[in-house]
Amino acid sequence: MTVFRWIIGVPLVLFAAGWAFTFLLYVVRDDDRLRELGTRLRQWTLTIGLAWFNIEIWGRVIYTIVTWNR
Repeated sequence: MTVFRWIIGVPLVLFAAGWAFTFLLYVVRDDDRLRELGTRLRQWTLTIGLAWFNIEIWGRVIYTIVTWNR
C-alpha cells in the first residue's frame, strides 16, 4: 500500500500545487485563461483524491473479507 500511496500522492500534490498557483495568478492578473486552467486542475485534483480514497476503502474491505477467518 505504501507504493500505491506514493504513486497517487505525488500527482495529487502536484495537481494541488498547480491549482493553488493558477488560482493565485488568476487573482493577481485577472486572466480568464488561468481561471479555466485552475478549474481543470481542481477537477483533476478532486478526481485523483476521490479515486485514492475509494481504492483505500475498498482495498481494506477486500483485505478484511479475504483474511476474515485467519
